[in-house]
Amino acid sequence: MRFSEVIGQKEVQERLIQMVREERLPHAIMLCGPTGSGKMALAVAFASYLLGEDNAMVQKLEHPDLHFTYPTIKLPSMSSDHKPVSDDFAREWHELIMQGPYFTLDEWLTAIGAENQQAIITAGESDDLVRKLSLKSSQGGYKVSIIWLPERMNIECANKLLKLIEEPPSQTVFIMICEEPDKLLETIRSRVQRIDVKKIASEDIRQALIEKRGIDENSAQRISRLANGSWLKATEALMAGSENEQFLDLFIMLMRLAYQRKVRDLRRWSETMSGFGREKQKRFLIFFLRMLRENFMSNFQNSELTYMTQEEENFAKNFARFINEGNILPLYDLANRAIRDIGQNANSKIVFFDFALQMIVLLIQK
Repeated sequence: MRFSEVIGQKEVQERLIQMVREERLPHAIMLCGPTGSGKMALAVAFASYLLGEDNAMVQKLEHPDLHFTYPTIKLPSMSSDHKPVSDDFAREWHELIMQGPYFTLDEWLTAIGAENQQAIITAGESDDLVRKLSLKSSQGGYKVSIIWLPERMNIECANKLLKLIEEPPSQTVFIMICEEPDKLLETIRSRVQRIDVKKIASEDIRQALIEKRGIDENSAQRISRLANGSWLKATEALMAGSENEQFLDLFIMLMRLAYQRKVRDLRRWSETMSGFGREKQKRFLIFFLRMLRENFMSNFQNSELTYMTQEEENFAKNFARFINEGNILPLYDLANRAIRDIGQNANSKIVFFDFALQMIVLLIQK
């Protein structure tokens, strides 16, 4: 991973390189920013820069002086006194990150089979890091420790890591990748140099979609706006195209049937929705919330405020006026209640039929 492969974030890249050139590289850096902004990509690219980009081991992310720390879970096969460490899941981590440094915590949890477990960084991990970083550099240069989501350290781990940061081994650089810095110990935050990573510029996402994914100019322009600064959202939009088309059809059908007060047809609509799995039902409701927002905002006649596909925009031209100050908040509440009810295993047929019936009343509110 080279800096040239990072999507956007030129300002942060230049800042990192300049610190090395001016010999003022701090021993601990914390990259903070929203999901999808490319913090892991920056961290890996910077680690590669420090360790030697042309090194084959660096390119495969198997360099002996490069260490990754990340949240883990306790597997049933582990002994009762074992504290899970990153090395327990090294194969799964390597497979995921070699696919690309843009991924979510949910993707990681799926990769390790976490199901409903809470992934944390244990005290065993900090002990492991102390051992690894106490060794001399195998190549005579830097040792780099990349810590993903340090806010997930338990208190014992955080206190041990604090001591390690206060007295770091020679030529060791810690790169933390953090999304919720307020959850970190203040004593840790005060001992690292924080670098805020902003959302990726839409133009950088547009260009990357064209160059890396072969997307046509018009589609790349629209997806880059929908992504709202997140490369993850941009790639999700590419993969979820067919499902979103289905959701748009269901949204349009719901609104037309509710406007026409066709109760029997609305009941059939709710039966169709109840046939989906609960996760897909929740994804539709999240899509529904986005459509509310976009149609409401399109009433202001400012294209910079809306983020819709061409098909969504075509429907909004005539429909948007029905989403207004009088019903936007009740509609939001209705959808969020449905998400809550589905998540609590309520009867989905009843949930969606009630949802559809209330739509009749809310659509005529002004």
